[in-house]
Amino acid sequence: MSATPSTSDVQAVQFAAHFLEAVDFQDAVEVTPVTRLDSLPEWDSLAALGVILMCDTEYSVTITGNDLKAAVTVFDIYVTVTAKKG
Repeated sequence: MSATPSTSDVQAVQFAAHFLEAVDFQDAVEVTPVTRLDSLPEWDSLAALGVILMCDTEYSVTITGNDLKAAVTVFDIYVTVTAKKG
């Protein structure tokens, strides 16, 4: 996947902030919409579950493990959520 956000996409930046809260990494890490998931040292199945739960509770959208596997960046997850939300 890997879409590119607009630099003025405030909603994508807010999504990245929610993402960071949801994954609850032990070590501080900067996350922006363009952050690659494979660059996050603590991106694992537990972090993915946190993101799935966040999408459900914050955005009322169900995403799957396959949705996350297809995502390259945080923005890709955002695009999936907004597409499913309609």
